[in-house]
Amino acid sequence: MTTMGHLPEVVSPEEWRAARMELLAEEKELTRARDQVNADRRRLPMVRIDKPYTFDGPNGEVHLADLFEGRPQLIVHHFMWTYDIDDDGVEHPRDTGCTSCSSAADRIGELRLLHVRNTTLVAVTRAPYAKLAAFRERMGWTFPWYSSAGSDFNYDFHATVDERVAPVQIFHRSEVELAEAGTPFTADMRGDYPGISTFLRVGDEVFHTYSTYGRGIEELHYGIPYLDLTALGRQEPWEEPKGRATPLGLHVGSPRLRFPDEYDTAPT
Repeated sequence: MTTMGHLPEVVSPEEWRAARMELLAEEKELTRARDQVNADRRRLPMVRIDKPYTFDGPNGEVHLADLFEGRPQLIVHHFMWTYDIDDDGVEHPRDTGCTSCSSAADRIGELRLLHVRNTTLVAVTRAPYAKLAAFRERMGWTFPWYSSAGSDFNYDFHATVDERVAPVQIFHRSEVELAEAGTPFTADMRGDYPGISTFLRVGDEVFHTYSTYGRGIEELHYGIPYLDLTALGRQEPWEEPKGRATPLGLHVGSPRLRFPDEYDTAPT
């Protein structure tokens, strides 16, 4: 049971409606701003993909164009994996993926409403496909999931960062830009990063149209769009007003965040 404090003021229905109308004006402004950003996103230029990326899936090796499944648009969820790292810096994949990415993946559900809009969604991870398949079965997920192990895909689209393999870019910032922003790159920043990339297929050609990382994909996690409509919100420590609800410690990246199949009816 969550602890609550600093609750909303109790008012009459008429007062509530007046306050709601003020907020509605802000919401409409935000909606218009979001529509404009979405339009600007669609106006972004695109980059032709010439490198012959290969992936491992349930039917063996496939190419990037195959992931479209015959549709013109492709959304790739960059799904992070977990690794044990030995003293020599060699990674050994565990049997489970990232808990935060799992919370997003658990909301994917049926893809038919994307398919009728000419869009395919897949997850891509650099761990071996056998690991992905076993974890997917455990979680009961049905979305397509491919391994990019052995290819440059994750590094080229900055879903995996390792300066020994490819130039550093984190959340669109180069190593120089990271240093200028006061967050210089260090070896402990190597690894996978959450993100989404989108692609367009025109004839036999494939183009990269968009990528976003970090909070750019937060609305895909654990029902955030629903929680943001409630009085208690996400119940995370940064939210205003302060003291409204005790933080649950279940935010993205939290060590308390579990795999979806490990939850009971309420967190403890």
